[in-house]
Amino acid sequence: MPTIFEWKGKNPKGRKVKGEMEAETSDQIKQNLLRRKITPTLVRKKPKDLFENVKFLQPKVKESDVIIFARQFSTMIDAGLPLLQCLDILYSQQDNPTFKKNLKKIKESVESGETFADALKKFPKIFNELFINMVAAGEAGGILDVILSRLSAYMEKMAKLKRQVKGAMTYPIITMIVAVIVVAIILVFVIPVFSEMFADFGSSLPTPTLIVVAMSNFTIHNIGYILGGIIAVGFALRKIYANPKGRIFMDELFLRLPVIGLLIRKVAVAKFTRTASTMLSSGVSILEVLDIVAKTAGNKIVEFAIQDVRSGISEGRSMADPLLESGVFPSMVCSMIAVGESTGALDTMMGKIADFYDDEVDQAVKNLTDMIEPFMLVFLGVVVGGLVISMYLPIFKMAGAIS
Repeated sequence: MPTIFEWKGKNPKGRKVKGEMEAETSDQIKQNLLRRKITPTLVRKKPKDLFENVKFLQPKVKESDVIIFARQFSTMIDAGLPLLQCLDILYSQQDNPTFKKNLKKIKESVESGETFADALKKFPKIFNELFINMVAAGEAGGILDVILSRLSAYMEKMAKLKRQVKGAMTYPIITMIVAVIVVAIILVFVIPVFSEMFADFGSSLPTPTLIVVAMSNFTIHNIGYILGGIIAVGFALRKIYANPKGRIFMDELFLRLPVIGLLIRKVAVAKFTRTASTMLSSGVSILEVLDIVAKTAGNKIVEFAIQDVRSGISEGRSMADPLLESGVFPSMVCSMIAVGESTGALDTMMGKIADFYDDEVDQAVKNLTDMIEPFMLVFLGVVVGGLVISMYLPIFKMAGAIS
């Protein structure tokens, strides 16, 4: 039975290299390395991982792992290496143990006679429908290297899009959390100290101070209920979003929001056109493209709009008209798609729209950040500054009385 060996060695340039390889004996590993012009310095059996069967302790396969896999695979296929040899090399060089284990299973499936696309289907959490369908199209057309190159480029652009949106939302969320924590600390720990000091004054306190003291007392006596309420609201929102009708309501609400709604629409257009362009140029049928794009839309309203387009095309209509009727996609996008359909260059036109909307998303993210920053600064200044001033008002009053 084959055993996994760890090896270290030096390549023809004298650089240290390492990896893992399966073989019956260590001598086979050494012979294999020498054939690859690597001088082995260490070959040993890989020690067993005590936690390899505990799933939650195993690292997840990241999107970046799949992007690198597709890019390296494309380069090796283009260089003329057989499919199984590519999988063997990628398996031996993979650092992520979870991905490594899955690559081994994929290699075994291909060795048993399955197509590469069918082998990938067994791992839907790593390779989505888009990836599998494009690989299947690449295998059928004999252009797997081109397809994998397009896939890696597409995934890199989608990852960049995600980072932009996450970056825009991270700043206000973190700022709000910090503000809440600061206010809670002031109300629970700082205000009571001032309250005890004010109790000895013997005179009436200013109205702002009385309000802040009342807020502090309420927070201290009901902190358990407040925390429970926050958890309950979070749980309720999660339940609403998990319910189909609730998800539709929330997604429609997000699209109607003044600035965020516009950003969501632009991201949806960029994602839709980029995905469609990549798949159409790879030979995937338009109905399959729309089916996959709808499932990966991320917003139910956008998903329904794309499904309506798919139904319209299956009935003999064009793509542009149902898109325009949906009200989700801008008229400019629909007009450009109509031109692409009439000229027979729909994939190229989709790519141009995607490039344009990538820039639009950049600008929308910048506008959102520029708008949020002053708002958050004013919010922090008013809330925290208001609490501090309210506590010092009695001191100012007492100082005035003394003078």
